[in-house]
Amino acid sequence: MINKQLARVLAPFRVLLLGMALMPGVLQAQVNQLNDIQFSELPGGRAQLRLTFSDVPPEPTGYTIEQPARIVMDFAGVESALPQKKYSLGIGSARSAVVVSGEDRTRLIVNLDELPVYTSERKGNQVVLEIGADSATAAATVAAAPVRQAHEEGMSLGGQKQFRAAGKVSISNVDFRRGEGGEGKVIVSLTDPAVNIDVERTKGKIYLTFLGAELPESLRQRLDVTDFATPVNSITVDFDGRNTVIAVDPAGTDYDYLAYQADNEYVLSVKPLSAVAVREKQKEFQFSGEKLSLNFQDIEVRSVLQLIADFTDLNLVASDTVQGRITLRLDGVPWDQALELILKAKGLDKRQEGNVIMVAPAAEIAERERQELETRKQLEELAPLRTEYIHVRYADARELFTLFQGDRQGGGGGGFNQGNFAGGRQDADQRSILSTRGSAIVDERTNTIILTDTEERIAQFRQLIEAIDIPIRQVMIEARIVNANSDFLREFGVRWNYTESHNIDDDKIGIGSGAQDSSSVIGNGSVPSVSSPISIHDSPLVDLGIANPAGSVAYAILKDNLYIGLELQALEDVGKAEVVSQPKVVTGDKQRATIESGTEIPYLEATSSGAASVTFREAVLGLDVTPQITPDNNIIMELQVNQNSVGEIFSLGENVQVPLINVNSLQTKVLVRNGETIVLGGIFESSVVEGETKIPLLGDMPFIGHLFKTTSRQDDKRELLMFITPRIMEDDIFYDAK
Repeated sequence: MINKQLARVLAPFRVLLLGMALMPGVLQAQVNQLNDIQFSELPGGRAQLRLTFSDVPPEPTGYTIEQPARIVMDFAGVESALPQKKYSLGIGSARSAVVVSGEDRTRLIVNLDELPVYTSERKGNQVVLEIGADSATAAATVAAAPVRQAHEEGMSLGGQKQFRAAGKVSISNVDFRRGEGGEGKVIVSLTDPAVNIDVERTKGKIYLTFLGAELPESLRQRLDVTDFATPVNSITVDFDGRNTVIAVDPAGTDYDYLAYQADNEYVLSVKPLSAVAVREKQKEFQFSGEKLSLNFQDIEVRSVLQLIADFTDLNLVASDTVQGRITLRLDGVPWDQALELILKAKGLDKRQEGNVIMVAPAAEIAERERQELETRKQLEELAPLRTEYIHVRYADARELFTLFQGDRQGGGGGGFNQGNFAGGRQDADQRSILSTRGSAIVDERTNTIILTDTEERIAQFRQLIEAIDIPIRQVMIEARIVNANSDFLREFGVRWNYTESHNIDDDKIGIGSGAQDSSSVIGNGSVPSVSSPISIHDSPLVDLGIANPAGSVAYAILKDNLYIGLELQALEDVGKAEVVSQPKVVTGDKQRATIESGTEIPYLEATSSGAASVTFREAVLGLDVTPQITPDNNIIMELQVNQNSVGEIFSLGENVQVPLINVNSLQTKVLVRNGETIVLGGIFESSVVEGETKIPLLGDMPFIGHLFKTTSRQDDKRELLMFITPRIMEDDIFYDAK
């Protein structure tokens, strides 16, 4: 009784606890999101921003800044689901828009050339911001909207701004944190959000200038933040007498930054670029030299080249034909880009060897290189020939030389034929690693190439042989084929026998187990045997028995020369089987391998003349694979897996019998990690067959009807799974010989 009363008292608290547990999920499901932002240009150079939310948006709060011109709007309890943060506008006085989400709010920052009148209006789940509206519309909108007192004194409504005196703005704290994505965050705490901030990237550093903001002596310092493992190395906080300047020194150039303000905090986030972003950046801008600034009016080109050489500490050689004057103004440009621009402007070109740069007109350099090629060709034709024996260890010498000799379909120059040795002069118009005077002989017996050519060409051929004549990496491929079978069979049957006989003297009733027919009773019970009965019915009265019963129960009545027998038959057969086949093969990279194991089954097949001939059919377990090792040690495989077995014999005619082949086959192409096992495929079959044979009306009777019908249930399940496991064999086995 006490437990029941206690349960009734605690029941409301259980409901309360359950509601509190479900409350975070409910609140999370009701978070409002900013799903879309659209920009359009209205007549009169006005800009319209339409923000679409997932639910009715809250009343926005915000403020404006005159220098730099900026409109800031906050939406409390809203998360941003936009794909990007910054949008370029170029409509009227609006230059760009930035959307930043954090601390249970989303902030919209509109950067402007000058601060015009603007209006904002909520329409359903949208907020429409119109920048550059006329004064009458703005006044009406402001009058209709409720006036809210903001906690920042720099808040403005309808474009009418209120600011504190610049002298009262100061920096209260400078902090540095590491973000979840590895970005470095410089967090500056302000005493007033209405402060003018200038962000500039100069000479590899990011400068934050807080105009008119004072800085306490305790914050004037240099912070070493290398241990945070972010793109930022150090932060220097200083005061120049009028403004607070924070210099952020990033490591290298592979970074991106974003600056935004949230109430009294100004955040500069410097994040590292991903490998994909770095590659895209390099494609867009291929110059990586140290930046310099040049500002000259009508200066000689040779003098500018000398300045660049002094700046880079490189040796520069200018041709006598480099003349002319140039006017240029370059500010913070990589020196290699500046040199490229100067050369293109004056039709010049350069060649660099080591730390020496040679500058000359492009036509002059091209002509000099052409002459050098002709001179080298003439020297090659006069160079002495020498003969070397190049022994090929792993590759086939004939295939290897054919790979480098080019197309030799037209003749025997410089090549070889199908014999062991061949030689001759190569045709000059055919591509080959040999010169026009070179020749080669391939000895297949020793796998050696006998090469006759100049020393330079022989050295090139040796380099190619060393790079290509390496052992092929080996792969072991192991396949596993699992066949799982489950069979279930249950049958119930009944047989009724009826016989009249004049040799039965006494009435008998017996029960036994065994088998009986219409002419005799055989069993282990008390049923007497009947000798020489006179059979009226040669077949059972009702035969609904099963073919091969596992057991039976018989009941018989003998009375007044009458025999009635009832036999109940039953069978239950359960079978389970699991067959695992595991072919395994070792092959080289990009080398096809095949392994098979099984039998060939002979059978007779009729020919066109009418005679019978013996034909064979294969029933094999086979694995056919061609592996390819990728640079990151994964394996691409083209697979053919077969598991065939002999089935039943099918007769096509009087003398023609053909065996049936049970086929399990798979063909695919997969990419698998080294040593990893994956499932290539599988087949699952399930068959349920229920049958019932009965005497009409009698078999439909409740309970008694089971004595006049036969029931059967067969449940078969088949499952086939194929696995594959490739393993790259250790390279040390093959490279120890080297």
